[in-house]
Amino acid sequence: MIVAIDGPAGTGKSSTSKAVAAQLGLSYLDTGAQYRAITWWMVSNGIDIDDPSAIAAVAGKPEIVSGTDPQGPAITVDGVDVAGPIRTQEVSSKVSAVSAVPEVRARITELQRSIAASAEQGIVVEGRDIGTTVLPDADLKIFLTASPEARAARRSGELKGSDVHSTREALIKRDAADSSRKASPLAKADDAVEVDTTELTLAQVIECVVTLVEEKRAAK
Repeated sequence: MIVAIDGPAGTGKSSTSKAVAAQLGLSYLDTGAQYRAITWWMVSNGIDIDDPSAIAAVAGKPEIVSGTDPQGPAITVDGVDVAGPIRTQEVSSKVSAVSAVPEVRARITELQRSIAASAEQGIVVEGRDIGTTVLPDADLKIFLTASPEARAARRSGELKGSDVHSTREALIKRDAADSSRKASPLAKADDAVEVDTTELTLAQVIECVVTLVEEKRAAK
């Protein structure tokens, strides 16, 4: 059972995906963390983020290993635990530029497909292009949405001390970058189920997705 959960930042993708995977005994993959990890590596190694050809030239160098336990999803780069460092504002501000480079997407997409293929119990994979590009044959595709205001409020709650207005502006800017990039843009797959989380609590979103997965399982 492969479940693809896509959507822009702040819609509750990670929290929902982890909880659904844990509840249903599935593996879990945060694909955004992989793009953050390769971005962290680029920044740490002094690669010019404004030069796509420089990024492309070294896209194959870092060894990225993703754990798939929803209770504690680990991620390492060249053996270094980067779960904390990849969440910094510096990485957040540069990840769209790095992830837009086709060579980076090809490398990470290949990694994601191999992880999904080796998940014996099934897997919940969350990101921005899972249902459209990475796993177009996923058993169930879900696209989470929410208003920019709701997303900004959630994201600024996660990023302690951040301003809701500036968070909203940053999210809208990120959406535009991710939706307009040539390589695997953020988009809803034609056969995805759209779930608007604006008025829903996290528990309600999780319940909704679990129900969709169980219905799909029963129909298989």
